[in-house]
Amino acid sequence: MSFNTFGHVFRVTTWGESHGPALGATVDGCPPGIALDAGTIQPWLDRRRPGQNRYTTQRREPDAVEILSGVYEGRTTGTPIQLMIRNTDQRSKDYGDIADSFRPGHADLTYFQKYGLRDPRGGGRSSARETAARVAAGGVARAVLADLVPALQVTGYMVQMGPHRIDRSRFDGAEIARNPFWCPDQVAADAWAEELDAMRKAGNSVGAVIEVVAQGVPAGLGAPVYAKLDAELAGAMMSINAVKGVEIGAGFEAAALTGEQNADEISMGTDGPVYGSNHAGGVLGGISTGQDLVLRLAVKPTSSILTPRASITRAGAPVDLITKGRHDPCVGIRAVPVAEAMMVCVLLDHLLLHRAQCGAGLLGQIGGTG
Repeated sequence: MSFNTFGHVFRVTTWGESHGPALGATVDGCPPGIALDAGTIQPWLDRRRPGQNRYTTQRREPDAVEILSGVYEGRTTGTPIQLMIRNTDQRSKDYGDIADSFRPGHADLTYFQKYGLRDPRGGGRSSARETAARVAAGGVARAVLADLVPALQVTGYMVQMGPHRIDRSRFDGAEIARNPFWCPDQVAADAWAEELDAMRKAGNSVGAVIEVVAQGVPAGLGAPVYAKLDAELAGAMMSINAVKGVEIGAGFEAAALTGEQNADEISMGTDGPVYGSNHAGGVLGGISTGQDLVLRLAVKPTSSILTPRASITRAGAPVDLITKGRHDPCVGIRAVPVAEAMMVCVLLDHLLLHRAQCGAGLLGQIGGTG
C-alpha cells in the first residue's frame, strides 16, 4: 500500500493497524535542537484517547507514546523521529461475524476490490485508530511551532451535532475544555448530551461539524498554484476518516454573497494591512494573509451501528449486518484533536517551505520600498 506519507519538508508517515501490536508515525524534516520528549506529545494524545466518557468508544487504550529515535538528551537531532503507540485493548473476536461480509458505509468493500484482501479486525489500516499516529506527529509539530512562531495557536471545537448548531452569540472559548463535545456553547452542549444519550442507547449514530481556527499565522505561507495553503489544508482534512466536506472561511455561504459583500476590504494599520472582514478565511490566492485561518469540516455519522443494514458477502450473497463492538456514537467528538493535528502539521510544513524559499520574513514590505 502506497501513499501513507504527507507533507513536503515536514513529512509524516503513519503505520500500523487497529488490531495490530502497535501503530505510530515516522516524522522526517523536523528541525534540530527543539525541546521534545514523550511528555510534550502525550497531552495531545490524551485529548483524543478513547473511553474517557460515555459519548466515545469504550475501547480502553492508554495511547502512551514512545519516542524510539530522533531525540537525544531532550532535543531533536534533525534525524527521523520514530513514534510508537502500543495497542493494548483489541477485541478482534467482535469482528468474526463480518470477516466475509462488507459493512455498509465502511471501506471494507472498496479495500477488498482494490487489494484483493482485507483485515476485518476493526477495519485494519482504514480504521480511525490510525489517527492516533497523526495526533502524535501533531505534538511534534506543535513543539516546533512553539519555538519558531510562539504566538501561533490552533483551536478546534464542534459547532454542530446532527442538525443542532451552536448559538454564536453564546460563544465562550473557555467552555470548550469543560464539556465532552469540545463545544463553545454550554447550552448547546447540554442539549447535545441528551440527544447523544438517546442515540447511543438506540445503537445509532450522528454526524458533526468541526471548526478549526489558527490565530497568529504569519502572512506569506502557501503558494499561488499547486501548493495553495487552503488546498493543502482541505486535502489534509479530507484525509481524516469520516470527513465528507471541508470549507474555508465563508465556504459555501460565499456563493450567496455579492462581490461587494464578499470582498474583505483592506486598510493600512500601524503594524501593516488590516482587513475589515474575513470571508476568505485567512487565505488569498493560496497564501496566508496573517488573519485567523478558519476552516470547517463535516463528519459523517459513524457507520458502525446496531440497526441491521443490507449488504453482501464476499460471494455476492445478500446479508443483513449488525456491527458489533465498541464504537463512537458521534465520531466528530474525537475528530477535533485530529483536525487540530492535521492543521499544525500543514502549517509547520508551509512555514518551513516559506523559510527555505524566501527566508524568515516577508519580502514585500507594505508602505516601504520593497
